[in-house]
Amino acid sequence: MNGLVFFNGLIVVLTYDDLSFRKSAIQSPTWLAINDAYKAGNAVDGNISTCMRTDEIGAGTYVPDKIMWWKVDLGGVYNIYSVNILFKNYDAYEMRQRGRFAGFSIYISNTGNTYNFENASLCYKDGPQLPPLNFTRTCFTSGRYVIFYNERLYGVNYPAGYEVNHGVFIELCEVQVDGCFRSAVYGSYCNESCPTNRKDDTCHIQSGMCSQCEPGWTGITCNTKCKDGWHGQNCTQQCFGHCRNNTFCNHVTGQCDEGCEAGWTGTFCDKACYDGAHGYDCINNCSGNCLDDSPCNKRTGRCKEGCKPGYTNALCNERCLQSFGEECRYPCSKHCLNITCNEVTGNCVYGCEMGFYGDKCEQDICSHLKSEQTFSSSLWVYIGPVALAINSVFIIGLILCLWGIYTKRLIVSIKMQPFVKSELYAEAVATPEDNTLYQELSVNGGGNPYLNTTLNQEHM
Repeated sequence: MNGLVFFNGLIVVLTYDDLSFRKSAIQSPTWLAINDAYKAGNAVDGNISTCMRTDEIGAGTYVPDKIMWWKVDLGGVYNIYSVNILFKNYDAYEMRQRGRFAGFSIYISNTGNTYNFENASLCYKDGPQLPPLNFTRTCFTSGRYVIFYNERLYGVNYPAGYEVNHGVFIELCEVQVDGCFRSAVYGSYCNESCPTNRKDDTCHIQSGMCSQCEPGWTGITCNTKCKDGWHGQNCTQQCFGHCRNNTFCNHVTGQCDEGCEAGWTGTFCDKACYDGAHGYDCINNCSGNCLDDSPCNKRTGRCKEGCKPGYTNALCNERCLQSFGEECRYPCSKHCLNITCNEVTGNCVYGCEMGFYGDKCEQDICSHLKSEQTFSSSLWVYIGPVALAINSVFIIGLILCLWGIYTKRLIVSIKMQPFVKSELYAEAVATPEDNTLYQELSVNGGGNPYLNTTLNQEHM
């Protein structure tokens, strides 16, 4: 549990943990030496007499390498307090060594990327002064990788004292990263618990402050809920305001814990019901009987403009009963059977009761006949005398005609009576025929008066 800080070769005991001790380390460019005398792991072995060394870098055109880096993998994301570096020193060459190391940077990263530090935290950037050979920097952050980086680029003007063109060797004898091994703790003895609602598993190793809070929380210790109507990371997202019973959305998720108010749906209650649906979660269908096929109210289901003819009530889902038309305002004819008519037209569905006829059974047969009789009577008042006179003349003429016919026949009959009688009693006159069947009887004195009267055979 003890940490080390190097002051002129002296070791000072701290209460933080040494997070980098004997952890995996790599470097570039690598110094080729027998038995790995300058390997990257020498900087975290706890022995200040063994150092790592990279190959030469420099801005000169004949030096191939322009940048170097060394990094240690802590094996997990930890809460970091400080980074302590002991550089290699040579007697009488302290300024040269400081000039070699000058301009370095220290990054804390969760990815270990040595070419892109966009997502890394910059713990330290050196310059333009030359650094001490025993260096300590507090870094109140968290991460898994600690990266030492330096460069000598062609065409860059570096501050006075920098070793630039050639012979720039980086030698780190010990790198110690102090912090807390246990997660979610802080304090000088790593015995205080970090706030519950922090985003990461760490907090400020000294104060316990949170760098970021979980969605729905805010404040330096992440113990303050988002105010009503807001949610999400840093409480920057506003609720849509369509939660049931006028409640507020969940300050963490932004969802409505009690569901959406009528007329709205979706994960965040941010989508209005489609036309033709209404109610909670839009599960109810509109009646489809709104006037002019207009959509119903998405919250209540009511037809704002009223109902189609034949339907009634607020939802327009009831047919007219013994009535018809808009708002069922017109009663069916009382002469319809069962007083039942079509809810739109008013025509009687089952026909008319006795004595009435028509589509709506509104015409009285007796009244119709009486009306016709009245019309005939009225008409007779005006044309009756004329018609009577005409009829009288006609009848008289008919009688005279018949009488004349009768009289004429009578006269003719009288005149023809003698003629008829003479015909009836006239003497018959024999008409001689050439071919008689009878032979003339001749009575001679000596002959027989009875002759053979056999017919001449040729006339048979």
